[in-house]
Amino acid sequence: MSITLPLHTPSKLSQSELVELDKQLLWHPYTSMSNPIAHYLVKGAKGMQIELANGQKLIDGTASWWSVIHGYNHPHISQAMKNQIDDFSHVMFGGLTHQPAIELGQKLIKLSPAGLERVFFSDSGSVSVEVALKMAIQYWHTQGKPNKQKFATPRSGYHGDTFAAMSVCDPVNGMHGLFNQALASQFFVSPPPAGINKAIDQAYLAEVRELFTQSSGEIAGFILEPVVQNAGGMRFYNPAYLTELKALCDEFDILFILDEIATGFGRTGKMFACNHANVTPDIMCVGKALTGGNCSLAATLTSDKVALGISDNDGVFMHGPTFMGNPLACSAANASLELLMNYELESMIGEIQSNLETALAPCRKLNSVVDVRCLGAIGVVELKEAVEQKVIQPLLVEEGVWVRPFGKLVYLMPPFIAQKTDLDKLGLAIFNVLTKLSN
Repeated sequence: MSITLPLHTPSKLSQSELVELDKQLLWHPYTSMSNPIAHYLVKGAKGMQIELANGQKLIDGTASWWSVIHGYNHPHISQAMKNQIDDFSHVMFGGLTHQPAIELGQKLIKLSPAGLERVFFSDSGSVSVEVALKMAIQYWHTQGKPNKQKFATPRSGYHGDTFAAMSVCDPVNGMHGLFNQALASQFFVSPPPAGINKAIDQAYLAEVRELFTQSSGEIAGFILEPVVQNAGGMRFYNPAYLTELKALCDEFDILFILDEIATGFGRTGKMFACNHANVTPDIMCVGKALTGGNCSLAATLTSDKVALGISDNDGVFMHGPTFMGNPLACSAANASLELLMNYELESMIGEIQSNLETALAPCRKLNSVVDVRCLGAIGVVELKEAVEQKVIQPLLVEEGVWVRPFGKLVYLMPPFIAQKTDLDKLGLAIFNVLTKLSN
């Protein structure tokens, strides 16, 4: 079936024609163009609900890839963006600046761990990781150690889909094995042993020490996701490892880089996951929830040591995205952070965790389930076998929920406005679908 969409009359196409045209034209993430799947046409979204074009309403359990923390179409954020667009929606950040970016920089420094004093904006989480890696390399170059060009990282990690970010993702079980010959070669250690309350394993720290002893002359930075390894398996580990790993990095002159893109802004129950250990990294990446999921924006925060170490010697940091510091995105981020700062965050996320544990508990009874675990506003059902996206997604939609499983994981990362009734429905839907698949 071939459809031509007149640019001036899109409203004349039926829902089925639009979905068919989507399949022909648009390459969605992690999909095939030769065997495309039908995507659900969205009409609107508000609060916890996504409304499809056919009138069906879905409770969103993933906050649109973990970003829409205040729910959809929050009036405070929407109004901030409307006010900004009346002034200007974009100006270049090279040679120009504006109040929304300056205010956002102030808010980020205020909320971030003490010692992070400088902010570099970019337009996506992956790019914020690219920026962090470039900062680390350029910093050591200015310190007279130009051979420190590589990075160390735990396996089971995920840091984005651009090339430098891919190089520090899990090289075997991650999504990027196809590109291994094109990626920079990095150093990998085992992931921190799983278990949020499990005692520190000294053998693990000895493994990291051995790598640093042998290769610290080549390693510019050690990058990891604090407390939760997200897309690499939704693994939770003891925050005390952050303290130990930071100490090892300091001992061996290696920059400590934390990827808080998924965990930042309250997701684990603290403003940032590294707050669980009261650790300040040398460089920290944020994104996803920064604007409350309203538009793309990310930032790389760093210490004076790194920022001035580069600037006092080389003078300039060699990176500059076109839409860096976009004022519309900064306005959304400012409004989102204002909401966050007015929440009783720890009690709010604590209640979500309690409700998630109750909602997902019945899944423990299923033979197909290996584990059910929750931390903050993250709930995970781990299966024995990987799910087939084409099969499980329609079943979840039939149950009236939007949940996006991957691999062996069916997980929830809901908006922070989620009520017990919302989470109970999400949990029941997952239980019902996994029961159907088991049978």
